[in-house]
Amino acid sequence: MKALALFSGGLDSMLAIRLIKNQGIDVLAIHISTGFGATNTNYELMKKRANEAGAEFLVVDIRQKYIDVLLNPKYGYGKAFNPCIDCHGFMFKTALSMLDELKADFIITGEVIGQRPMSQRKEALNSVKKLSGEKSDLILRPLCAKNLAPTTPELKGWVDRDKLESISGRGRSRQIELAKEFGFSDYESPAGGCLLTLANFGDKIKEHLKNGSLEVEDIELLKHGRHLRLDNGAKMIVGRNEEENEILAKNINDKFLKLSVFVGGALSLLEKNASEEDIKTACKVALTYAKTTQEKEYEVEFNGKKYISKPFLDKKEVSKYFIIK
Repeated sequence: MKALALFSGGLDSMLAIRLIKNQGIDVLAIHISTGFGATNTNYELMKKRANEAGAEFLVVDIRQKYIDVLLNPKYGYGKAFNPCIDCHGFMFKTALSMLDELKADFIITGEVIGQRPMSQRKEALNSVKKLSGEKSDLILRPLCAKNLAPTTPELKGWVDRDKLESISGRGRSRQIELAKEFGFSDYESPAGGCLLTLANFGDKIKEHLKNGSLEVEDIELLKHGRHLRLDNGAKMIVGRNEEENEILAKNINDKFLKLSVFVGGALSLLEKNASEEDIKTACKVALTYAKTTQEKEYEVEFNGKKYISKPFLDKKEVSKYFIIK
């Protein structure tokens, strides 16, 4: 017998795995990547936590297909740009479609009734089930199973229902108790999670959509740096620190080119089809976040052409271009 666990890397999904693993059932933890799970997703850490809980680990990339879910949710959005019900439904649909391929029998998840206001109400779970196309009751939630109707794995005796939990609500005392019982010391705080639940990030995506389509290669760039919209509509991205500079450099797509500033400082990207006016403004912005001196002229290179420019006298002059103030 084998279960596929939808794995976020957090404590609840670790506990769900261990509860099932303790019943002698093999578990494969699958992390379904939408691209919006966290600013910096550490798959090595996720693998370590899945292994500690007793499961093998696999990343499933659904970023391309997920964009349509994000932009056209049947059940709408939460307080931000978060289509939680549609997202969960699509994740389950993806996992269910992989059962035969991965030689698994059912799905488990660390969800807890009442823990999240949009996606983990009983009515929401029913909506998720409809979206997933699941008709055989193969989705088991070990942490709150006793608060729900028995599923096929329980009814067929694959899983002992008496050894499952009846957790509900937003309290964490039982989860912490189980973590101690199982010897888990390294687990993620419940404060982490999906970037789409953050209003500022949602606003950044909405602004992006007003000026073009959303592609997979846009996602990582949206997650990092200062984002600016210049006077003639060109998008500019400026790194905040060395770590972001490295991430932006690794994720430059064919929409952007680097503004080369030869005195060191923040990495600056500009849309390659920017107007001459926007290029000149971008040069001033790039120099403002470089190791420069006010009133001094510097050379900046963009798309093979060299420009002579000065930084803005004050960073407040740049703030009018920020997409998120």
